[in-house]
Amino acid sequence: MNPAPHDIGEEFFSALAQPGVRGLRAYDPGHDLVALRRRFSETALIELGSNENPYGPSPRALDAARASLADAHRYPDPLGGDLGRALAARHGVAPTQILLGNGSHELLMQFAQVFAGPDADVVASRYGFAVYALGAQAAGARLRVADAHPRDHASQPRGHDLDAIAACISDATRLVYLANPNNPTGTWFAGDAFAHFMQRVPDNVIVVVDEAYAEFALDDADGYRSTLALLPRHRNLVVTRTFSKAHALAGLRVGYAVGDAGLIAVMQRVRESFNVNMPALAAALAALDDPAHLAAGISANRAHRAALIDTLRSRGWIVTPSATNFVLVEFGERTAMIEASLLASGVVARPMAGYGLPDCLRITIGTADDNARLLAALDAIAG
Repeated sequence: MNPAPHDIGEEFFSALAQPGVRGLRAYDPGHDLVALRRRFSETALIELGSNENPYGPSPRALDAARASLADAHRYPDPLGGDLGRALAARHGVAPTQILLGNGSHELLMQFAQVFAGPDADVVASRYGFAVYALGAQAAGARLRVADAHPRDHASQPRGHDLDAIAACISDATRLVYLANPNNPTGTWFAGDAFAHFMQRVPDNVIVVVDEAYAEFALDDADGYRSTLALLPRHRNLVVTRTFSKAHALAGLRVGYAVGDAGLIAVMQRVRESFNVNMPALAAALAALDDPAHLAAGISANRAHRAALIDTLRSRGWIVTPSATNFVLVEFGERTAMIEASLLASGVVARPMAGYGLPDCLRITIGTADDNARLLAALDAIAG
């Protein structure tokens, strides 16, 4: 007997979905920030849970986005040609090697859609970005999780273990996800180590390196190099970047991938039409033309990150080394209580239980005032 209309709910429709989607959970953003902003409307909410850039985008980017709205009745450039050419020139590649996305999140999901499936394995590291597992599961692929470095590793606690990842690659592997630097740990692997890793990867395995936080690590993290330099040697390597973090355009959603022209051409087959909107295209292009603004934000982040790490460690908390605009802080058994207490005082941090790190919080590096309020709230809790 067919169920009554009022009895039809999520379970009914889940049974109709593809196998990979049935057990899938939607991406968890951590908190309902819109509701929290309304709740703390009279006292500023300190948002340190989403790794946003507190210094905002380039004024040139904002001006370009506003100006583009005069043509809001028109569709945006379906190919994002101007931005694609500018990115190609910036990275020394051909425009056919650039793929634009509605944030890099969209692209990360699409790599699994295109290159994985029910008969394929996807390899990722423990404590890696949650979207890698979502992409693999949505595609119906088997996810093989490589062990990360142990908690007491001297330089990269809980960071990617490239040897363990290589050991997980089999004849069934079609896709490998890596992040450098990694979210949520903030750790990174050295350029030489990655070059050695790529020599062990078969040519028919696509390696996706998520460099969402690369701008923060360049010229800062010991041994760090962008994997873009290895693209000419490895046609199975693809690198993703985003304008959400260092360029502070998170609200406009612009990401891109750089890879072999043949690989990008296959990815173009599943690209959604007009997937990057007009203000986003204009803002991203203008942001590329303001390197001074980018550099100022990165410099401020580094200074405040170092100060915050020193202060947290001086209070006895365990802080993972970071090359990003956030830190992973271990609070132990009191983590859930500390996170709830911070939230009650209007300070948002990101709980990490969903990443298998229930004893940690991920905390975005804010302005000097933001960090001072965070520390005051932590001191009140500890006291």
